[in-house]
Amino acid sequence: MSNPILWRNLFRQKKAESLLDVLRNVPIFEDLSRSELKSIERILHRRSYRRGEYIFREGETGLGMYIVEEGAVAITVGEPGHEKEISLLRNGEFFGEMALLHEDPRSANAVARVDTIVLGFFQPDLLQLLETNPRLGVSVVMRLARIIAERLQHLLHENKQLQERIDELERNR
Repeated sequence: MSNPILWRNLFRQKKAESLLDVLRNVPIFEDLSRSELKSIERILHRRSYRRGEYIFREGETGLGMYIVEEGAVAITVGEPGHEKEISLLRNGEFFGEMALLHEDPRSANAVARVDTIVLGFFQPDLLQLLETNPRLGVSVVMRLARIIAERLQHLLHENKQLQERIDELERNR
């Protein structure tokens, strides 16, 4: 005779392991220990979105970042009906991380392309983590700062290449 409680507990354990695997693959959390990942897991907020539903809209105040646990999220810019997709994010990818540091208006839309589950990590959670576990909180903030710096460096490089191309086109006119 099968034990339904045993099967339920096995399923929960498998789900918890897969969530830890998702977190382990997020660059902000990749260097954390298993116990630190479990601490992060406890403060995440799981949210479900239907296909076509907005997670956030351009111009809204940002409150935190999201990790795609399951599904796909399109990052778009522009008005509804005239949006341009600039990125499509899948399982394990994250977006909106700037809002962990500052509550600026969102610079893009995030919309579920299929039924999607995301994990929200919000600024108040990060601030509480800094209070209750300063070492872990600082580790997350430092990793976040490195990622943002890398992205800025990449954008500056792209901008320089574009400017060089513009200058070349103007010289050849």
